Amino acid sequence: MKKIQRLKKNKDFQEVFKNGQSTANRQFVVYVLKKEGQAYNRVGLSVSKKLGKAVKRNRIKRLIRESVRALENRFITGVDCVIIARKPAAELDFHETLSSIKHVLNRAGVLQPQRDDRS
Repeated sequence: MKKIQRLKKNKDFQEVFKNGQSTANRQFVVYVLKKEGQAYNRVGLSVSKKLGKAVKRNRIKRLIRESVRALENRFITGVDCVIIARKPAAELDFHETLSSIKHVLNRAGVLQPQRDDRS
């Protein structure tokens, strides 16, 4: 993710939590706030200390970042998103993380429908 695509400030996180809509599955919670006139998307990550020590938390964040990067061409524009990892996320590998992130973002209405080119 590029710097412009990251939520870093507490003020931005609080705005998404306060005004955004939440969607969840077993591994992740996603808060989404649509921003009119914003030409890019921003994503923030939250991984609690309850999930493990720094090495484990950083691994979870890397997997989430890579999953978001793999899906970024399907994102609708003008969205602020906060992804919160739950306890089961600590046990996932990359493909399971990608599948779970894709599922929760689809439920949140952030991803555009995927076109099948197999015809």
